[in-house]
Amino acid sequence: MSTPPSPYGAWPSPISARDVFATSTASASPITDGADVYWTEARPADAGRLTLVRRRAGATEDVSLPGHNVRSRLHEYGGGSHAAADGLVLYVEFATQQVWRVAPGEEPRPITPPSDGLVRLAAFAIDHRRGVAYCVREDQRDTALEPVTSLVRISLDGPNHDLGTVLVAGRERPRALTSDEQADVESPPDFVLDPALSPDGARLAWVTWNHPNMPWDGSWLRVGELDAAGDLVSHRLVAGAEDAAVEPAVWLDDHRITFVSHESGWGNHVVADLTADLVVRAHAEEVDYGAPRWQAGMSAYAGLPDGRIATVRVVDGADELALLDPATGEATQVPTSATAIAGLHVVDAGHVVAHTGRPDAPATVSLIDLADGTTTPLAPAEDDPDPAWVSLPTSVWWDSPAGEPTQGFLYPPANPDMVPPEGARPPLIVSLHGGPSGRATPVYTAQRAYWTSRGFAVLDVNYGGSTGFGTAYRCRLEGQWGVVDVRDAVAGVRHLADAGLIDPERTVIRGGSAGGFSVLAALTSSDVFRAGASYFGISDLVTLVEDTHKFESRYPQRLIAPWPEGREVYVERSPLTHVDRLAVPLILLQGDDDRVVPPAQAELMARVLRDKGLPHELVMYAGEGHGFRDPATNIDALERELAFYQRVFRLVSDVSPAGS
Repeated sequence: MSTPPSPYGAWPSPISARDVFATSTASASPITDGADVYWTEARPADAGRLTLVRRRAGATEDVSLPGHNVRSRLHEYGGGSHAAADGLVLYVEFATQQVWRVAPGEEPRPITPPSDGLVRLAAFAIDHRRGVAYCVREDQRDTALEPVTSLVRISLDGPNHDLGTVLVAGRERPRALTSDEQADVESPPDFVLDPALSPDGARLAWVTWNHPNMPWDGSWLRVGELDAAGDLVSHRLVAGAEDAAVEPAVWLDDHRITFVSHESGWGNHVVADLTADLVVRAHAEEVDYGAPRWQAGMSAYAGLPDGRIATVRVVDGADELALLDPATGEATQVPTSATAIAGLHVVDAGHVVAHTGRPDAPATVSLIDLADGTTTPLAPAEDDPDPAWVSLPTSVWWDSPAGEPTQGFLYPPANPDMVPPEGARPPLIVSLHGGPSGRATPVYTAQRAYWTSRGFAVLDVNYGGSTGFGTAYRCRLEGQWGVVDVRDAVAGVRHLADAGLIDPERTVIRGGSAGGFSVLAALTSSDVFRAGASYFGISDLVTLVEDTHKFESRYPQRLIAPWPEGREVYVERSPLTHVDRLAVPLILLQGDDDRVVPPAQAELMARVLRDKGLPHELVMYAGEGHGFRDPATNIDALERELAFYQRVFRLVSDVSPAGS
C-alpha cells in the first residue's frame, strides 16, 4: 500500500522536542591528566547543571559534588572551569564561583572564598612544585570600574580567604563607555587568557589583548620566568600585534612553545625556541588552524611526545584533525570521521581525546587513534540515529551581490515514511550562527533532525564575518554588521530557489544572540522571509552598546562604528528603528537573567510589534541567561517555534507547546 503524498513541513515525526533535549547526556570540555580523562556532563534530570566526571581504567565516576554546577562565568561565556594534574582536581562551582579542590584521601573543599559571584576564576595551570595554580581572575567588586581581568596565583591549600596574588595586573577603567584608542603593548592589559606552565615549571606563557579588540582581531603572547615562590621575575613579548592575533601557547618541551598566529591572513602554527630567541612559522598554508577564543580553556592543538603537533584545521567549513611536523612543515590528515573537533588533549603517544561531532551521529567526548583515525566514544551518548532519518549536509557556495563567495551547509528534508506532492519544494529554515565571529559546522544535531524530519530544509549560513575561512573573509563584516550577514543570507536563499531546491514563498529565518540580531535585521530590511525566530537577539544597538558585558563592550565599534561618535549609525542599523518595514510574524525567545543581551532588547521589539498589530510572540524564561540551559526551557522554546511556523504556513501540527 503506497504512502499518500503529504505536504512538506507537516510531516509527522517520531523526533519530539523532548527527545532533542531531555533524553541525552550532553558531554563537553574534555581534559586529560595522564591516561585519565575528565569532561562535563549536562544530565537531563539535573536542570542543566554540569557535573564533572572522570574516566579511569575504563570506569567513569562523578568528581564534582552532587548539586554543584561546574561552570565559570569568566567573560560571561565561561570556559576553563576545571583542571587536573597528578590526581588533583580543581573546579569552579557556578552559583558562588568558588574554586573547589578534590584530591585522593581528602574531603572535597573550597580553596577560595565566596564573593557573591563577583570574582570569577578560570583557566587553571596547576603547579605542584610550588603548591599553587595560575589562573585568570575577573574582579567585578568595584562597581565604579568595569571588571578588572588579571593573571593571578592561588594557593592549592587555601586558606579559603585567598582570592589570588596578582602577577599581571589588569587595567582599571571606569564603566563609562567611550571610543577607546588602542592601549600600548606595555600598558596593563584589558584581558588575560589561558596561562600555560612549562613542563619544568620555570616559565609561564599567557595571552593578552586590549579594547577595542576581540582576541581574534589583535593580541599578544608573552612568556615569563618564575621564581621559587611562583612570582614573575621577568617576561618577554614573543609574538602578536594590535592587528595580528595570536592564540594561546602549548609547550612542546621546557624551552619551545607552539601557537597559532594570524599574521599572514591565515591561522598557521608558529614555533618559538625561547633559549635561542627564535620564532619560526612552522608551515605556510591558506587554511585556518586553531579557533576563535570565545571562552577560556579552549584547546585546538596539543604537543605529542615525538615532537609533532596534533592540531585542528578548517577545510570547506569542516574541522579536520592533522599531525603537523614542525621540523618539516608537513601536515598529514588523520582520517577520522569527525567534522567538528574541540577540546583537543593528548592521552598518550598514539591517542588524543576531543569533543567530536560528525554528520550522521550525535557529538560526544571521544578517544581518537592517531594512527588510523578510529574514534571511540568515551562519554554516554545517544544511540546513533537511523540513517534513513539523517539529513546529510552538502557544502554549498554562492556569490553575494558584491561578488564575494559565501559558504553554507544545506540539509534537505529526511523522513523515510513520507512522500511529498509531485513537483513540491520544501520550505526553508535559514539558520544563522552567533558570534558573529562563529561558524556553522556540518554535524548531526537532534534539533536539526527535528526540522528536517518534518519536511523542512535547513541552510546553515557561514556569512561574511565567519571564522575558519581566513582573515579577509572574517573582516568582511567590519563596519557592516547587519548588512553583509543579511545580504549573504538573502543571496543564499535566492541561490537555492534558482536551483529549484526550496520553496521561496515559504522561507523562515532563525538565530540566537548575534544571529538573532541578523534575523531581526533581515526581517526589517528584506522581503524574502515569511517569518522569523529570534533567540535572545539584539533589537536596539544603542541600548546594547550602553548595557552589555566587558568582553564584547567594544566589539560593536569594529562591527558598526566608533562610539559615541557613530551613534547615528547604531540608530540607523538597529532593527527597532525600521520596525515599520517588518511585515511578517516574529517569535522572540528570551531569558530574564541574560547579562549579554539584556531582556529589554526583546521587550522593546515586542512592544513595537504589539503597537503595530503584527502577529508575534514574546516568551520570557525565568532564570535563563544567554543560551538556555534547562531542558524544560529548550523543549518549550522548540515546540513553540514549530507551532509558530506551522500557523504561519497553515500546516497541520503534530505537537503543541509544552504546558498548553
